[in-house]
Amino acid sequence: MPAVSTNPKPTACLALADGTLFFGQGFGATGQTVAELCFNTAMTGYQEIMTDPSYAGQVVTFTFPHVGNVGTNPQDDEAASPAAAGMVVKWDPTEPSNWRAATHLREWLKRQGRIGIGGVDTRRLTRAIRQQGAPHVALAHDPEGNFDIEALVAAARAFPGLEGLDLAKEVTCSQSYRWDEMRWAWPEGYRRRREPGRRVVALDYGAKRNILRCLASAGCDVTVLPATATAEEVLAHEPEGIFLSNGPGDPAATGEYAVPMIRHILEKTDLPVFGICLGHQMLALALGARTVKMNHGHHGANHPVKDMETGKVEITSMNHGFTVDSQTLPEGVKETHVSLFDGSNCGIRMVDRPVFSVQYHPEASPGPQDSYYLFERFVEAIENRG
Repeated sequence: MPAVSTNPKPTACLALADGTLFFGQGFGATGQTVAELCFNTAMTGYQEIMTDPSYAGQVVTFTFPHVGNVGTNPQDDEAASPAAAGMVVKWDPTEPSNWRAATHLREWLKRQGRIGIGGVDTRRLTRAIRQQGAPHVALAHDPEGNFDIEALVAAARAFPGLEGLDLAKEVTCSQSYRWDEMRWAWPEGYRRRREPGRRVVALDYGAKRNILRCLASAGCDVTVLPATATAEEVLAHEPEGIFLSNGPGDPAATGEYAVPMIRHILEKTDLPVFGICLGHQMLALALGARTVKMNHGHHGANHPVKDMETGKVEITSMNHGFTVDSQTLPEGVKETHVSLFDGSNCGIRMVDRPVFSVQYHPEASPGPQDSYYLFERFVEAIENRG
C-alpha cells in the first residue's frame, strides 16, 4: 500500500507492521514508541482518554477531528500520568477555547513524554483497523523529518502485542491509600466525603480516578489496594464490599494472581462484589468463564448496551480489547448486558448472590451518565447485607 503524505515535509510517521505508512505533523514529545493501534469515537474527553490506565500499550486514533479545543487541566487527569503511548488526529491540535484550560495539548503531551501526529486521514486509518484488526505500530516524531522507514516497520513487527501481557502491574498503585474525593459538582468542583460510609476495598488494576469518585459519591469509604493484593490483605481491612477496577492488558495474564484472590473472597465470604472492565473480566474468569481477544475492541462513548433483564438500552462509554465469552459462563452465572453493536457480553451476575460486573465504564469520564445507578446498586447490596 502506498504511503500517505499530507505535507511536503512531514515531521511524524506512523508505520504499521504490514508496511503501511502515514505521514503527518508531529507534536508533543519527540522520539519513537511502539504499541497496538486502536481508535476512539468519543467527541469529548481526549485528556481523560489519554490518562485512562486501560490504554496502556496503545496508541489512540481519535476519529473526532477537533482535538485540543478545550486544552488540558490538572482536574481532568484520570491518573497521575498518561497511559496511552501516543495519539493520532486528523487536524493539528487547535488552540484551546475553554475557561478551564490551563495548558495547550501540545505542551501537555511534551511534558508527559507522549507523541502525537496530526494531519492523518483518520477515516482511512479507522477503516483499516476495523477490517484488519488492531495493528502493531511504530510512531515517530522528528522535527527534522528524518525517518528510518525500514527500522520503524521492523519495530512495529517486533512488538509482541497485548495477548499474554500483564499490564495491570505496571499501572497499579505501589501501596494502599484511602480515597474520599467525590464527583465534580458546580460550583464547588471536587468535594471531599466527610461523613462515614460503607467500607469498600477497591483492587486497582488501573483504576480511573472518576470511578473512585463515583464510589465515594455513592456512599463508600474507599481503600485502594494494589492489583497483587492477596485475599488476606483484602480481608484485613474488614470490607463490607469488594470493587474490581478497570485496567489494561490481557485478562488471562492478570488473572494468574487476581483470580485466586477473587475466588477466595467468593468462597470464604458473602461480600458484595462489583467489577468494571478488566474487573468484569477478572470476575468472569474467577467464576469459570473464558476471555478472548477482539478484532479491534470497543473504544468510544456512544456504545448501546441492552439490559437483558429489564429491556432498557443504555448508552455507555467503553474501552476494551478483550471480551468475556458468554458461551463459557457456568451454571449460576447470568448474562445481564449485551452490546447492541456486535452482541458481545457486557455484564454478568451471580444468580443467588450480590456479585455482578459490567464491561463498560459507568463513571462517564468521558461519556454518558446512564449507568451511574450501578454504583448505587452496589451500595444498596452492601446495606441489604446488614
